[in-house]
Amino acid sequence: MKELVANYVQGIINDGDFGMGGNSTSPIATGLDVPLSLSITPSVVKSADNVLEVRLSISGATSALNGKVLREAGIFNGSNLLARSNFNGIGPFSSSETLELFFIIEVE
Repeated sequence: MKELVANYVQGIINDGDFGMGGNSTSPIATGLDVPLSLSITPSVVKSADNVLEVRLSISGATSALNGKVLREAGIFNGSNLLARSNFNGIGPFSSSETLELFFIIEVE
């Protein structure tokens, strides 16, 4: 059953985004606090039968990152927020840097 749920979740993750908010941890949140609307296509890989590794990656050369300090990231199915993580601010980024953030999802 765990593997079936992991396969389903792997199939529905189709978008990612970073944001500058990060102070709201409401369980009923439907999006990021202050999204950058980057529409990042995530890489979703199963590392075990019931474990997914979701990677969001974006180049610092992306104009939307210029001078920004990021404090949140999320993965989505269309406009539906599936997971969100807030963290201490990181950035700003130089054009030669690449930002990668990983979500590890384990189905229990």
